[in-house]
Amino acid sequence: MKKDNSKAAAGVKEIARLAQVSIATVDRVIHNREGVSEKTKARIREIMKKLNYQPNVLARRLALASRGNLRLVTLLPVTSPETAFWEAPKEGIDQAENEIRQYGIKVERLFFDQNNEATFKKQVKKIIRSAPDGILLTPTFSDTALELIDYCKESGIPYVLINTDIPGFNAMCYIGPENFHSGYVAAQLVNYGIREGQKIVITKIAQEIDTNYSILRKEEGFRTYFKDNQLPYELITFDSKDTDYEIVARHLTKLLKNDNAIGAIFVTNSRVSLVARCLEKAGLKHLILLGYDFIPDNVSYLQSGTINFLICEKPREQGYRGIITLFQHLVYDQPVEPEYLMPIEIVTKENCRYYRN
Repeated sequence: MKKDNSKAAAGVKEIARLAQVSIATVDRVIHNREGVSEKTKARIREIMKKLNYQPNVLARRLALASRGNLRLVTLLPVTSPETAFWEAPKEGIDQAENEIRQYGIKVERLFFDQNNEATFKKQVKKIIRSAPDGILLTPTFSDTALELIDYCKESGIPYVLINTDIPGFNAMCYIGPENFHSGYVAAQLVNYGIREGQKIVITKIAQEIDTNYSILRKEEGFRTYFKDNQLPYELITFDSKDTDYEIVARHLTKLLKNDNAIGAIFVTNSRVSLVARCLEKAGLKHLILLGYDFIPDNVSYLQSGTINFLICEKPREQGYRGIITLFQHLVYDQPVEPEYLMPIEIVTKENCRYYRN
């Protein structure tokens, strides 16, 4: 019986001929790039399936090797005592780079001040000028981030968003928490301890509150829990666009002293330690307090009992998985999953010694 070699011999040119499209269009579909209609994608993928087409990974790796090192760029907030959360994603990036360095992958790290959009814009311009092979970023300033993403789409550069997604935008890949459900879980925790007639303060401490999608979605999820369950507690908003402790403490202390019905405080980001410090000084440690992230200041107040719960979302793994995703896509042609959600983990005084970020 004559052996049929047609499937084995199938290549991009044959797929393009059968689909009546250009080779460039087939290449876009193979590498999950933008610019092809869903109808055309479906037709090309059906032909690839019939022909049992498999990308030539070895040839791709040789082609990449001939170019020299692959260069990935990360864009994250600079770390400080106020932004210690971002140390964990950096550690994850370091771990990933160590594992893939043998393949000729280099990771360039760029940083910005998350209280200063101009620093973010400056780094975005630098990235566009340098034309890297892949990009990992957190879109703290969504408008400027979308400029970078548009550039990635036009240039065919893969990108990964971590920790914060962009509302209403289907990113190529998002790795991080589902912020709405994170806030929903926080509300459930508060509901276990709050008493009838008490009020709950939702606290947002960030210079860019109005455009900070992460904390806004957490607040939305928190409020929705009480609405869904028809719970009668009054929810009060305390916002501070100034992150300095003395200013936050002055305004928050005034609110708490003027309303003795307040029984719980939910802080929508890692700055929960500012509120904990304020409560300790004011002698109000009896209030339920919860917020985000397993960082040294927060853990200290958790262990002292001032913070009742920390909600943690594996920031180290976000950084690690982001780099590995780009590597696997660029070197092995693996498709990029559009979403990888981190678990919502609850850490208390009793179990924090066992928690590994």
